[in-house]
Amino acid sequence: MKPKILYAEDDETLAFLTVDNLEQQGYDVLHCADGKRCLEQFKQHQFDLCILDIMLPKMDGFDLAAAIREADTEIPLLFLSAKTLKEDRLKGLRLGADDYLVKPFSIEELVLKIEVFLKRSMKKINKNTLYEIGSYQFDSRNMFIFNEKEKIALTQRESDLLKLFIDNKNRVLKREEILKSLWGDDDYFMGRSLDVFISRLRKILANETGIAIENLHGIGFRFSTDL
Repeated sequence: MKPKILYAEDDETLAFLTVDNLEQQGYDVLHCADGKRCLEQFKQHQFDLCILDIMLPKMDGFDLAAAIREADTEIPLLFLSAKTLKEDRLKGLRLGADDYLVKPFSIEELVLKIEVFLKRSMKKINKNTLYEIGSYQFDSRNMFIFNEKEKIALTQRESDLLKLFIDNKNRVLKREEILKSLWGDDDYFMGRSLDVFISRLRKILANETGIAIENLHGIGFRFSTDL
């Protein structure tokens, strides 16, 4: 899969040239011409890296970066700006940006920085959010489970439930313990939703030998694995 980049820039010519160069380097780039639309796209899709101009219409790059950082503390964030003052660079870095390039910039330098940040980010993801389940790998951050043949998107609850099982593998989890962990409560309707999520996870993992989600009648569940 191509790394996906969210790019905010209101200069149409610069945006066209930058997007064209990055796509030639093998990146999937979504360009937005204003900060508000950029934030909307960030909330709707999953990205690997963000590149932001500062002087954007509707929402400037600083406010945009703050909103992105509030939602995701890990995604690499890079400013490209004509603002050259030291105070602007420091403000950008304090907001959580990984770097700050001043316009005009070299596309070669931009690509090099993107490669460095993506490698660093992937190592962190692999360490903290990527789990092996039989022939599958489970990416809890991006909420999907995949192998060489397929990639299956999970809902937030399904992802949270699978991670809870993995973190407590071969241990009995009481039904109310699971419900309170996922929903903060254990009423009847949440219990029915839990059964639906468990059924779907069982279906996904049905062909994996040595892995089972056991139903312990009147008690709860156990995610059994010999892995």
